[in-house]
Amino acid sequence: MLSEHSRPRRCRRRPFPHVAAGALLSFAALSLILAGCTLGPDFHRPAAVVGGNYTDMPLPAKIGATGPAAGRQRLRPGNDLVGDWWILFRSDPLDRLVAEALRDSPSMAAASAALREAQKTYAANRASQLLPSVGSTFSGQRSRISGAEFGLPFGGIDYTLFNAQVNVSYNFDLFGGVRRQLEALQAQVDFEQDQLRAARLTLAGNVVTSVIRAVQLRDQIAAQRAVAAMQQDGLAIVARRFDIGAVSQADVLAQQTALAQTQAGIAGLEKQRAQMLHLLAVYLGKSPSEADLRDLDTVRLTLPQDLPVSVGSDLVRQRPDILASEALLHAASAQVGVATANLYPQLSLGANFGSVATTAGSMFTANSAIWGLNAGLAQPLFHGGALDARDAAIAAFDQAAAAYRQTVLAAFANVSDALRALQFDAEAAQAQSRAYEQARASQGLISAQYRDGGASYLNLLAAQQQVRQTSVALAQAQADRLADTAALFQAVGGGWWNAGGRHAAPLATRGAPSVARGAANGAHAPAQKDPTR
Repeated sequence: MLSEHSRPRRCRRRPFPHVAAGALLSFAALSLILAGCTLGPDFHRPAAVVGGNYTDMPLPAKIGATGPAAGRQRLRPGNDLVGDWWILFRSDPLDRLVAEALRDSPSMAAASAALREAQKTYAANRASQLLPSVGSTFSGQRSRISGAEFGLPFGGIDYTLFNAQVNVSYNFDLFGGVRRQLEALQAQVDFEQDQLRAARLTLAGNVVTSVIRAVQLRDQIAAQRAVAAMQQDGLAIVARRFDIGAVSQADVLAQQTALAQTQAGIAGLEKQRAQMLHLLAVYLGKSPSEADLRDLDTVRLTLPQDLPVSVGSDLVRQRPDILASEALLHAASAQVGVATANLYPQLSLGANFGSVATTAGSMFTANSAIWGLNAGLAQPLFHGGALDARDAAIAAFDQAAAAYRQTVLAAFANVSDALRALQFDAEAAQAQSRAYEQARASQGLISAQYRDGGASYLNLLAAQQQVRQTSVALAQAQADRLADTAALFQAVGGGWWNAGGRHAAPLATRGAPSVARGAANGAHAPAQKDPTR
């Protein structure tokens, strides 16, 4: 049997657990009912391109002719390009330089930091917007009031007041505005991830191309110096023949002019190589004076034989720049939902529970308990600005869709350019190889004639010079094939999806799962057509 004294105490302790908790449960149930209402368009990835030729004319399955100079490359459909594609050039110094660049380049550090920022921003917003906000306060106050304030004849009254409260507030996402905003933030994370992949692909491609050009310039300089040495010998012969009256001064001047032109060309090549090495040092994340590029004096590169070429339907799923543009399109689609949800009411609920007492010992007793509930419903009364905001979001989506299509078209053009370049490079290398072999054969004939007295030494020097010049042109043609092979590997996406030996389909899933299916209340859903048709 409860005493008369205990009943009021029990009665005063029950309101918060029953009334407050009941109200919270009612509002929570209401929010769950309305949570499925997510306005705006659900994003669907643009339809993949149906496979076909990248160029207006079919390409041969094999590019180039047999022989050590021209080489033969095979085009294979598929997306099994290795993630570290530069190893296909079979050069340990090149592999070391690419690894150093990926490790130390500021561009990679900046891209990684941007990704971390996007991830942390998404996590912070997700925690703050989807979960209730909970806070607590505790305060203690010692005060004195004068009895005169209450018309009492005695002096002041001293008292102590302790206050402890827990506050809970929550904004219900009735129409999906918060979820759409988080969807946009997740798309931003996807964008930065793709930007990081693009930065890695671009940096590796820049290093490979720089090394190829540096090696080409090295070989050209060596060949031109040999030509200059021959021309110097020829000038000495012409000068002696001029002294005895066998040739005119015009012959001497012509030989001097040829030598000076060759020497000027060497200086120009030295300048280009120095600039290329300085640029390569920057790619490595170092100043030109700090970079160790001594390996470039002995590096040798092998032309890759097998060239995996992705079909168009795979290209749009693996090129980092296309995926980044798709992420921006996704974010723009989510912003349409955010702008649409802002046209509808916003519901918020708050509750607090605590204790106020004059002594610490009486805190959290029934007599000291305090609690409160509050709810707010904000209904927009003037929609003009909100409608304009939604129209602006739709226009931004249309802009992102056009940018996506432009990115896809540019990507297909990159692959087409690389394939055509490889075809023409092979033809040029084959022609230069024939020219080199013919120059060598001519040199052999003139050498035999010179031994038999049928040709002058100047004729022999001219033949030797022709061999050197054709060898320079052949080296340049071979370098073009190497560079354009690297360009093709970049154009098809760089094989990042196969990094570490993982041969899964590229980006089978992206971002957070969809938070809703279908547009609600007739919200505008921009048409998402196949962007590549």
